[in-house]
Amino acid sequence: MRILGYRSQRTLAAPVQIAGVGFITGAEVRVTLLPAAPDTGLVFRRIDRPGSPTIRAAVSSVTSTQRRTTLGPPDCGITLVEHILAALFGLRIDNCWIELHGPEPPGLDGSALGFVQAMCAVGAVRQAARRPIYTVREPVLVRSGGATLAVHPAAGLECVATYRLDYGWGAPLAPQTHTLRISPGEFARELAPCRTFLTESEVQALRQSGIGLHLGPADLLVFGAQGPIGNRVRFADEPARHKILDMIGDLALCGFDIAGHIIGYRSGHALNVELASRLVELAHGKLRRIPRRVESPRCHAA
Repeated sequence: MRILGYRSQRTLAAPVQIAGVGFITGAEVRVTLLPAAPDTGLVFRRIDRPGSPTIRAAVSSVTSTQRRTTLGPPDCGITLVEHILAALFGLRIDNCWIELHGPEPPGLDGSALGFVQAMCAVGAVRQAARRPIYTVREPVLVRSGGATLAVHPAAGLECVATYRLDYGWGAPLAPQTHTLRISPGEFARELAPCRTFLTESEVQALRQSGIGLHLGPADLLVFGAQGPIGNRVRFADEPARHKILDMIGDLALCGFDIAGHIIGYRSGHALNVELASRLVELAHGKLRRIPRRVESPRCHAA
């Protein structure tokens, strides 16, 4: 990898608090986003746990990519982090304390819109420290089965993302593709409102495992044979757009900006995190060593 340039780091201009129900637990949860010093990065703090343990948003913190991205151990980890990380990364908020009163952020409507609106209401401030913008020297590809995810070298400083969604013949979701140049404005308008989606059979499987029992069709995009059940899409290709949103949230775990063209085909959290890990490995030898202001201690149950 090589550095194309730098930009000023950014943090929030003021604290932000968002409350709601967690998608996984069904419990009331609250998250507070706090301004942080330069080079802090994005750091979760479980203030509902003894000692308020912290977990850095980094690929080294990932403990599960099963249907969502989870950071940290079971006793004090955070799950379903991709939407709030996408909102922060998409708006170029580089340094932030993310204080949680529970094991997951609020699910809201399954999108990143509520987080984006709250952060846009207070705005951001530039900081003295710089953030590197990296690109790959040649295409980097990860794959699993029939799914692929790749990043191609950049001609400039821009990041473009493409996703091809294809559930196969006879699926309730027709194949769809979306491409977007990633910038704070485009992210807020074109990706942030796009919601989590599931097929009817996936919902049944989750309910059998005890997840999502508190959710109804209007809370998520659930696709049956005739299309969305009890709901309407916000964009004709909303599912493909949401896949890009998830991709951005997972790639936030790199800790640096990425320029180039990122192309996903049937990929999900596992490949997103695998690509992020590969990019960190490639950049590691050239990254300026940033002081780690926050440690991530091992957590223990109360």
